Amino acid sequence: MDLPVVDLRDGDAAERLDRACTEIGFFYVVGHGVDAALGTRLEDAARRFFALPEADKAQVSMAVGGRAWRGWFPLGGELTSGVPDGKEGYYFGAEEPPSHRPLHGPNVWPEAVPELRAAVLAWLDALTVLGHRLCDLLGVPPALVAEPTVLFRIFRYPPTEAGWGVAEHTDYGLLTILRQDDAGGLEVRLPSTGAWVEAPPVEGSFVCNVGDVLERLSGGRWRSTPHRVRNRGTTDRLSFPFFFDPSWDAPIPDAGGSAVDRWDGQDLYAIRGSYGDYLLAKVAKVFPDLAADLGS
Repeated sequence: MDLPVVDLRDGDAAERLDRACTEIGFFYVVGHGVDAALGTRLEDAARRFFALPEADKAQVSMAVGGRAWRGWFPLGGELTSGVPDGKEGYYFGAEEPPSHRPLHGPNVWPEAVPELRAAVLAWLDALTVLGHRLCDLLGVPPALVAEPTVLFRIFRYPPTEAGWGVAEHTDYGLLTILRQDDAGGLEVRLPSTGAWVEAPPVEGSFVCNVGDVLERLSGGRWRSTPHRVRNRGTTDRLSFPFFFDPSWDAPIPDAGGSAVDRWDGQDLYAIRGSYGDYLLAKVAKVFPDLAADLGS
């Protein structure tokens, strides 16, 4: 295994997290205190949802979620670097009243799988606590995540030998906290060599990674590392990425770094404005049809 494992119960957890973020930008977390039964409930409900007929799933589509940008999309309905992904998914966020602001508002819930609502909301609560804990250990300024932007996805990757479930990319924000099922398929590009290595499921763990904004916050010391997914197995792969990001109105933090060569040519230090504006521009590229409907 090439990725470090950090036990949050250890006294040197903060030091080990810092080293993992510096050397690779990916790590496993154990000793996190999240009840395993919550994850089992979530996975069971997600599998029941994805097994529904497409017409039933379409009742909670992204179009139904509207400005809140919540709901289901079909296989190939999301883009990475302009290319359709080989996955279907379901978008969630913090459960809120209707709002005029994009990416804020209520989730949409399937009548055919009522247990999904309770499972997702319990998961959001538990992972938000963990996100704060990890940011505390990393020394992220508390004001930056006083009211964190919380986004959650459930993805289904069917087996394939051709094409990527999701192609090479980095994540936009601070931290991604991922629960995997036992199918495998996640690959990480090691910064030291450029080699691609697998990040296989480890029982009782989360796979965490640094996002672009956290790399910028560190002045480039921590790594926002490219990763990709291909399910080469014989059964569907489910993944549960939770994104713990800055408060919507918080200015993009700047620790005074300078542009470095990145796989996508992006200059993280040229970004200006609030995190919300930055995130909205990013998400609009993932779902261009919805972005056009919102006038974004």
